Amino acid sequence: MIKIVLLRHGQSLWNKENRFTGWTDVDLSQRGIDEAQTAGSTLKQSGFEFDLAFTSYLKRAIRTLWLVMEELDQMYLPVDTDWRMNERHYGQLQGLNKKETVEKHGSEQVHQWRRGFAVRPPAVPEEDPRHPKNDRRYAGCKPPGTESLADTLERVIPYWQKKIIPQLKLRKKIIISAHGNSLRALVKYLDNISDEAIMNLNIPTGIPLVYELDDQIKAVSHYYLADESTLSSAVDEVARQTDTAKRA
Repeated sequence: MIKIVLLRHGQSLWNKENRFTGWTDVDLSQRGIDEAQTAGSTLKQSGFEFDLAFTSYLKRAIRTLWLVMEELDQMYLPVDTDWRMNERHYGQLQGLNKKETVEKHGSEQVHQWRRGFAVRPPAVPEEDPRHPKNDRRYAGCKPPGTESLADTLERVIPYWQKKIIPQLKLRKKIIISAHGNSLRALVKYLDNISDEAIMNLNIPTGIPLVYELDDQIKAVSHYYLADESTLSSAVDEVARQTDTAKRA
C-alpha cells in the first residue's frame, strides 16, 4: 500500500481575521505555527518519514512544511515548490472579511463564490498592482485574476499526474503542504467526488490527511491523524466562516 500525506497549512493571519486570502501571500498566525508543529509531532509519533515534499509558492504553506520538517528532523528533504499548488485565486474577494461579504452580497452568492465548483468571483484586472502577473515569482506562467475550483483542478491535476505520480510509483514517501482549495481539488479527483458534493467538503488547517493508494495510484482509503472530536471541531470551524448568525 502506498501512502501520501496531504496537509493544509496552519492558520494564517487572514484565516484568523476571517478574510478571503487566495494568492495574497500572508504568513502563519501564532496558532498556525502551533498547528504546523503539532502536525509534525503527530506525524513523527505515527512513524511517518518522507523522501520528498511538494508545496506552493505561498509562504503559509512553505513555512508549515518547514515546521513539519523540523519536527521530523528532516530539514534536508528535497522540496518541489510550484505555483500550481497555490490556493485558488479569489479575485476581488481577496482581503475582504467573509461575514461582511455575506452581509453585502447575501449568503447564497458568497456560498457559490466560496464553494461552487465552476463559479468565479469578480476578477482582479491585469492593470491592478495586486494581479499576480505583476509579481516576479509568476513571470514564467500566465497567472489568473480569479479562479473557480474547476480552474484550480485544471492546474492541480496535471501537476499531480506529471510530477507526483511518477514519484509515488517509485514508492517515494511524499508529503504535500498546500491549501484548502488546491487540496479540495486533489481530493475531488482522488475520491471521484461530484461537482455538487464537493461544495460541502471542508479541509481543516494543520491536521494531516493520509491517503492510502493502490499500485495504480487509485485511492483505497483516507483518514485524518486526529481524534474525532478535534477533527469535527476543526471542520466545523471552516464551514462556519461565513455564518453571520453570531459575531466573532
